[in-house]
Amino acid sequence: MSQLDSLQQSIGVTDEVTVLQFVMHLVLGLVLSLTLAGVYVRCGQSLSNRRKFASNFFVVTTCTLVIITLIKSSLALSLGLVGALSIIRFRAAIKEPEELSFLFVAIMLGLGLGASQPLITVVAFVFIVTGLLVRHLAGRKAAPFDNLYINIRHDESAPADLVTRATEILRRYCDLVDLRRVDTATSFAEAAFLVELKDAGRLDGMLGELRSLGPAVGVTMIDNKGVA
Repeated sequence: MSQLDSLQQSIGVTDEVTVLQFVMHLVLGLVLSLTLAGVYVRCGQSLSNRRKFASNFFVVTTCTLVIITLIKSSLALSLGLVGALSIIRFRAAIKEPEELSFLFVAIMLGLGLGASQPLITVVAFVFIVTGLLVRHLAGRKAAPFDNLYINIRHDESAPADLVTRATEILRRYCDLVDLRRVDTATSFAEAAFLVELKDAGRLDGMLGELRSLGPAVGVTMIDNKGVA
């Protein structure tokens, strides 16, 4: 082995992939990213539109795959990518850690396939998806009763203790109350809760007390058993 070959191997410079390999990686990336999107829509717990967010996984995976494929055979391109990314600022509104974790999985798929490691990538992906499905099934068995997202919005100048009073009301009617998000501004306040309501007959009483928080209070309830 020549000194040039040794240097290329030490800095991670590899031969270029063939067109056939690249196309195979693209097809595999499509299948895996669509599978990831289906798992996120089915098993995710985000309050946002999961179908709309999951549609980005294929783009993220494909872009990452192409970038890694292009730069892995050239040290100059790798350094150029570092410089390019240093001037790019992403302003994506990621409100929940779950959204970020699924984006990392999509990036992982692109990195693995772009680095020509399809076997390791598929094995890792199957392991992650299996864990997500087991968690989802275990969660459904542990919470067989009504599992709801409740969004409480006050459209006028909200009282400072609105979230505290709403939490107290929910705890009287629900076995589990988990505050997921709070948004406040000068003209409104909004809080999102995940609750478990064992007795559906208590729902009307709970809604009545929540509306008694003020004439400008709106309550929205979303069934968390659906896919999105």
